[in-house]
Amino acid sequence: MKELICNNAVFGIALCAACWQAGLWVAAKAKHPLVHPLVVAIALAVAALTAFDIPLEWFREGADYLDMLLLPATAALGLSVWRQRQVLKENFWPVVLGCAAGALANALVAAGLCRLLVLDASLTNSVLPHSVTTPIAIALSEAGGGVPAVTTLCVLFTGITGAAFAPLLVRLFRLEEHPVAAGVAIGSASHAIGTGRAMEMGQVQGAMSSVAIGVAGILTTLLSLVW
Repeated sequence: MKELICNNAVFGIALCAACWQAGLWVAAKAKHPLVHPLVVAIALAVAALTAFDIPLEWFREGADYLDMLLLPATAALGLSVWRQRQVLKENFWPVVLGCAAGALANALVAAGLCRLLVLDASLTNSVLPHSVTTPIAIALSEAGGGVPAVTTLCVLFTGITGAAFAPLLVRLFRLEEHPVAAGVAIGSASHAIGTGRAMEMGQVQGAMSSVAIGVAGILTTLLSLVW
């Protein structure tokens, strides 16, 4: 009976949807920056699979379909960029240079920590693309001989912590009156998850954060050629 119910694509999709809705509810009730819906959803999904002894392969039959939507979902962020195209045009070079600085800083900090912790080449290549969106990060990790599962975990951690602390850091560095700079900083540091928080802060912040995802992804890909 368990196999009949769970060993199909519908089960994986339904479990993801149910856990996400529960995550939204818990985050809304908690009202704490560290209680992110994604963290709650992942914890609930893992708990459900473990409690009912459901093989991961059964779950992935449906979850893989949702994985396919990651890239188009990221591309859809371009709509906010189009709506703020005049702002982007007026701040083109500051945005590009800001993204370049962010991508370089992310790579240098990650490389420095990996060397400090004496990680091997496989783990290092898994950690380095932590600040770009998941599809790009996994591709870079696989190309460098990294472990995609570790890369995904690093990307999630980076995005969630970035989204949690973005409002605090924006206030700390007095970027409330500089929405372009705030958006670029959030997007280049914490990719799509952080961009969700940037959109809550304002349309300009969200649009510039969306731009930063793409630019940082391209620059990180170029940097991967030398790391």
